[in-house]
Amino acid sequence: MGYRSAVPSLLGYALLGLLARRPSTGYDLARRMDRPVGYFWTARHSQIYPELARLESSALVEHVDIDGAGPRQTKRYSPTAAGLRALADWVITDPEPQPERDVEVLRLWSLWTAEPAQAAALVTTIRQRHLNRLAAYEAELAELQDDPTARDRGHPNFASRITLEGGVRARRATVEWLTWLLDEIGSP
Repeated sequence: MGYRSAVPSLLGYALLGLLARRPSTGYDLARRMDRPVGYFWTARHSQIYPELARLESSALVEHVDIDGAGPRQTKRYSPTAAGLRALADWVITDPEPQPERDVEVLRLWSLWTAEPAQAAALVTTIRQRHLNRLAAYEAELAELQDDPTARDRGHPNFASRITLEGGVRARRATVEWLTWLLDEIGSP
């Protein structure tokens, strides 16, 4: 597994996961990082191109030149067989513990210092954000429910369906907790 060190960041795996679904330009990858990947992993446009160059220099992706929107050609990237192997190997490795960094919960941990009306306003705002995200997850999940590929473990739509289902369940639990919290705070 000498290629393992060739992927220097988790962003490389995120890009390989996107490219395994569909060959894409750097611009397309940046858009696809917003949705659906942005639900659980983010990257700036400026991070994507250097990572693609590292993946290509490590022979984990390759590109073909295609006509671009302007006068110059653009590159469409695809994973190589080694890139797909690296992605598959990474997927099944024992995940390392992730540091917890939840700014919302950090704020709520000190909610006792705020005036009740301000505390309620904050919780209402946070709850609405989660409701909005929940609605987006549910809409995308509804699109996959009747798609037979979403039940095929060998198809990318299977992974999209199960991660969206996890997102729906997590957001519902968070909305329920925030609703409870609003009751605990009381109406000013």
